[in-house]
Amino acid sequence: MAAEEKQDPPKPRGSCLRKLLSLFTFAAMAGLGVAVFYIVQPQDLSDIKKVTAAPSARPIMAERLKQAINEPERYTSGLSITEEEINQFLEQTLVAKQGGALEKWVTLDSVRVRIEKDRAEIILVRSVFGKPMTTSMYFRVEQIVELNDRPTTLVHRDGGTFFPQIPDTVLAQKVVKGGRFGQLVVPQGFLRALALPPFERLAEVYKTELELAFSQMARIHFEEGKLVLDPRPDGGSALPHAGGSFR
Repeated sequence: MAAEEKQDPPKPRGSCLRKLLSLFTFAAMAGLGVAVFYIVQPQDLSDIKKVTAAPSARPIMAERLKQAINEPERYTSGLSITEEEINQFLEQTLVAKQGGALEKWVTLDSVRVRIEKDRAEIILVRSVFGKPMTTSMYFRVEQIVELNDRPTTLVHRDGGTFFPQIPDTVLAQKVVKGGRFGQLVVPQGFLRALALPPFERLAEVYKTELELAFSQMARIHFEEGKLVLDPRPDGGSALPHAGGSFR
């Protein structure tokens, strides 16, 4: 009688599924670990122009804006406010304080602004248990001219799509960059849910300047390293009509 062939014992049912789930769990944990690593690493701010001391920064900024609004004919090339001037203004006028339940362990050291083409990034620099950390929010400006030739300004709290390669898809339009936790870029919804109140309080502190710059100027746009404002009623006839967007 021929010897019976040895057969491998049957594999327990579901073992492949458990391995697959274990693999996914490991990948998720690894991804979370990488995300946490970048969150606790503060941004490199060395590219932001150094702040230089100057007295009476707030009156100077407000008066510059008011003068441009009251005498628009003098600004045929617009009013340019550089990144350095904005950061100098913040350095001279902002009283940094965290407040709230975390006041004993968290301090707000400074606020910086980085201006790139078509967008700006507001950065809160904090110390958490003595360790520097940064949180930032992007924002963009969109402008159109309605049928009555009055410009409408929309401020978007985002830095553009995560998927610029596919700009016309629903996914690209909905998933946008809100800002950064440390060095990690996060979606707009995530940032709003966890970090919006400090930015709203900051906007309230500078309500006057924001009103002058973003509600009373005809044309607003960001260039590399500067904010350009045009107080002329027609914005130099450079604004698109309704249906288009100013980028």
